[in-house]
Amino acid sequence: MSTVPDSLHYTSDHEWVSVEGDVATIGITQYAADALGDVVFVALPNVGDNVQKGAIVGEVESTKSVGEIFAPVAGEVVEANNAVVDAPDTVNSDPYGGGWLIKVRFAELPELLDATAYTALIGE
Repeated sequence: MSTVPDSLHYTSDHEWVSVEGDVATIGITQYAADALGDVVFVALPNVGDNVQKGAIVGEVESTKSVGEIFAPVAGEVVEANNAVVDAPDTVNSDPYGGGWLIKVRFAELPELLDATAYTALIGE
């Protein structure tokens, strides 16, 4: 059973979003990390890259499968978590903390799911 923190926003693609001012911190949910299994590789966009909402911006590979990371917001990548590139298993062990993936400066925050709606989506 995964945990769904109330303080975050979510997408139906199993990303979480934490908003501070005009910067969104983005990662994959515990549910997604559990479904992937042991994460062994993470590819992220570069700082300065412009991303479009819904576009593929990275990849998370596990021993079982490959998952794409979709941008839940449009904007400029202002930080990429290179620590997860060096230690991909952090995505499994701490998906809502040290396992965050990128930070994007956005102009407009799209409608996202709250914890209750995301919990209903994953059936927990």
